[in-house]
Amino acid sequence: VTNSCAVFFPCRCHCCPHLPTKPYKKSEKPCTLSEYMKQYPLYPFTVPRGSFKPDEAYKVVQIPMEGISATKRDYIAHEVLPQKLKAHEKYVKSDESMDLTSTYKRDYNSYPISQVPPCLPCVMRHIPRAKMDTKTTYEGDYVLWNVPKMEPIRQNNQFCPSEEKFDLRTIVQDDYLYWGPVATQSCKPLTVVQKIKAPFENTTSYRVNYVPHPLEKCYVHKNEKYKVNEVPFDGLTTPKVSYKGLAGQPAKLAKPEQLKLGHDLPFSSTTEFQEKYQAWPQPPILTKKPDVYLHPWEKMDLNTTTQIHYKHPNGKPAKICRSFAQLNRSTGPFNNSSIMKEDYKPWLCKRLTPIIHALELTFSEKPMDCLTTFQTHYVPHTITVTKSYKPVWPGPKHHTSLDGKTTYATSYTPKGIVRCLASYKDPPGYIFEGADSDGHNLYLPASKSECLQDGN
Repeated sequence: VTNSCAVFFPCRCHCCPHLPTKPYKKSEKPCTLSEYMKQYPLYPFTVPRGSFKPDEAYKVVQIPMEGISATKRDYIAHEVLPQKLKAHEKYVKSDESMDLTSTYKRDYNSYPISQVPPCLPCVMRHIPRAKMDTKTTYEGDYVLWNVPKMEPIRQNNQFCPSEEKFDLRTIVQDDYLYWGPVATQSCKPLTVVQKIKAPFENTTSYRVNYVPHPLEKCYVHKNEKYKVNEVPFDGLTTPKVSYKGLAGQPAKLAKPEQLKLGHDLPFSSTTEFQEKYQAWPQPPILTKKPDVYLHPWEKMDLNTTTQIHYKHPNGKPAKICRSFAQLNRSTGPFNNSSIMKEDYKPWLCKRLTPIIHALELTFSEKPMDCLTTFQTHYVPHTITVTKSYKPVWPGPKHHTSLDGKTTYATSYTPKGIVRCLASYKDPPGYIFEGADSDGHNLYLPASKSECLQDGN
């Protein structure tokens, strides 16, 4: 008989109390095997991170609170002395003349302007004497092919217009013939006015079902009379009671000391620009003496290039090649005919008259009733009082106590507590089979053990 069919009963509420009895692994810790551990195994998880939130514990300061505010402690009132007004000195006119010079005229002196020679290199142009080939790449590469000219493919014009006279009729006039008006039968119903002699009932479902009820009187709240408190007012506030002023040392000023500048020193007339940016020593400027102008002894030739090269030896004025218009001054009548009038003459066309059929509609001799469709079709009918299917009001309900019965209380009855099989020393219905290496007792059902014995 194998032990695979054996069943062990660990308690559902407690772990197995046996110690492991393996030959190679022995420990004093109890076995953690249970039904919950078997059905729901543990999965690897990460330890949650610890909270960095500080403890919400209010620390009471043991030092008593001062009665001085930050404004009173930092901003101390100093003694304000009256200002000493300086007496204005009298203006004394000086005899010295004004130099009318400025800092710009004194520092930025003008320098002589010299012409800068060009820095372009000398270019030697090579002019070829060979004859230029004026043939382009397109003319050399794209040459016409010697292909014979293709004749166009044209069909023989075999159309011959018919000699019959055109009847000037359309397809609509030939196919869609005019059949005349069609006499239709009127489906208009006859106007039958039903007069009812019974009087009109003015009762409605609202008047019948909704009965007015008497109104109850509104509850009026009575105001209580004001009673004067007999305890006298102490005149103390919360700051006066809780925050009491205590003696303490005044705070020291953290403001840095400001050194007083001596205003009696004379103002220096030199600037930072004058001290750092001083004038560089300039080399002497070389000046070239101009050449002495010498008057030429030869006489000036006043002839131009046009007078020398373009001459007219034995020239005569050119004749006009325009032919004079010969005007025919005839005394006959003016001929007003033109090519347009001779070639494009107006045709003798007659205007086509429209084809209008004769009217075949016959008007009735009866006079018109002058009634609209609304007046003929929408006839006033008698009012039919519909029956109300609203249930009758049973009257005011009496205040009855709640029975307290629910679906859960009636349907879900409490069941008996089943005792765990692991609590028995020898569980009923099972036969002891043996113990495993961990010290757990293995049991087999009585039915399976009998079947195995019969099979052996």
